[in-house]
Amino acid sequence: MSTIFGIPAPALYGQILIGLINGSFYAMLSLGLAVIFGLLRVINFAHGAQYMLGAFAAYLLLSWLGIGYWPALILAPLIVGAIAVVIEKTMLSRLYGVDPLYGLLLTFGLALILEGAFRYWFGAAGQPYSPPPQLTGAINLGFMFMPIYRGWVVIASLVICLGTWLLIEKTRLGAYLRAATENATLVQAFGVNVPLLLTLTYALGAALAGLAGVLAAPIYQVSPLMGSNLIIIVFAVVVVGGMGSILGAIVTGYVLGVLEGLTKVFYPEASSIVIFVIMAIVLLVRPAGLFGREE
Repeated sequence: MSTIFGIPAPALYGQILIGLINGSFYAMLSLGLAVIFGLLRVINFAHGAQYMLGAFAAYLLLSWLGIGYWPALILAPLIVGAIAVVIEKTMLSRLYGVDPLYGLLLTFGLALILEGAFRYWFGAAGQPYSPPPQLTGAINLGFMFMPIYRGWVVIASLVICLGTWLLIEKTRLGAYLRAATENATLVQAFGVNVPLLLTLTYALGAALAGLAGVLAAPIYQVSPLMGSNLIIIVFAVVVVGGMGSILGAIVTGYVLGVLEGLTKVFYPEASSIVIFVIMAIVLLVRPAGLFGREE
């Protein structure tokens, strides 16, 4: 059996694949956080709960209505986005222009309420969710066997992340969104409905979390705790990439996911803290993050 740096090659490649999969979810979730903070200046601590809502929406669509995985990829993010519209209209819209700490406290409370409600209804144990038949099995790449569904998650995440970046950075709608956060009064003077833009922005960020939840459901069990287990890592990814930096969230998510996977091979004891160590180093050297802009 071939080895790389004394490590069996299949084990190394397997951990890189796991790192890419984890990095895919880190990138999608941190992307949603970056969109919401960058355009609304709201630290959305409910993002992990919205990720959990997406997974549960797919699970309940299947168990209650018989709606499978492919329709759930569209319906679950729409459901999470609709819930986010209600949250933004009734609560978050009252906090624009004040210290972001208030938004963090509000969304943290919402996350606790949602997690507690789902633990009451479904218990803390995870619920299985099977991948669609088209994505079962594995492909022999010559140097390893790659499960088809995990490869699909990596590719789908890349497409979603790049598509969102293009929407925000390269389209007229994205220009309106960015302008509305800089000077809402001026943009409104041109006939743009700024409150609607802000609502859609929060709904988009939450829908990205819901979509990540649907993609995660067949890999991780659908559990009320799945969001709270991930959100702290995702916040660290956002800080390393730069708060509000969309490109930074995407690149940093994948890179830190792979680094975490490699750490499990070469120094397993540090795998649970490597992302936070990198965050501390980046904050010491560049407080705005790798892709962030200094104030």
